[in-house]
Amino acid sequence: MPLAKQIELLIPEFRAYATTLCASANDAEDLVQDAVERALRAKDRPSEPEQFRPWMFRVIRNLHYDELRKLRVRREYLAAERRLSDEAGSSDTARDIMIRLAFEKLPPDMREVLCLVDILGLKYVEAAKVMNVANGTVMSRVSRARKALLELVEGADLQEIEKKRGR
Repeated sequence: MPLAKQIELLIPEFRAYATTLCASANDAEDLVQDAVERALRAKDRPSEPEQFRPWMFRVIRNLHYDELRKLRVRREYLAAERRLSDEAGSSDTARDIMIRLAFEKLPPDMREVLCLVDILGLKYVEAAKVMNVANGTVMSRVSRARKALLELVEGADLQEIEKKRGR
């Protein structure tokens, strides 16, 4: 018997089994569709009808438990993210905007080093390779750039910062 005919005859049983596993009829229908798709793509599916039926039930069961695991991981991730954002406190949008505007006012070399290290998260060694400078140079540039950014955020004038830099 062709595979499509086997599946067609067994669909009511697959739906019944999936309905017992799932919370809703829609989820059960999705589960059956996923299982049928998997069966049609599988190269190692059983060819005998008496072996195909239990194999499909296992496919349905495994897909269901895979989905439950995914949902649990997503819930745990969202809970952890919520916890971290609660610990960090509420974001001060005005301060964030002020920092971004101050960042844009920095000279290009300071923006570059802050972007590589603080925004993109490169290590000093990696940033040094990108910029083709020594590690110590990156460390001192990061220090100066952070200080200049802080001064701009706190209200210092860009000309004052340039004077301190010796330009």
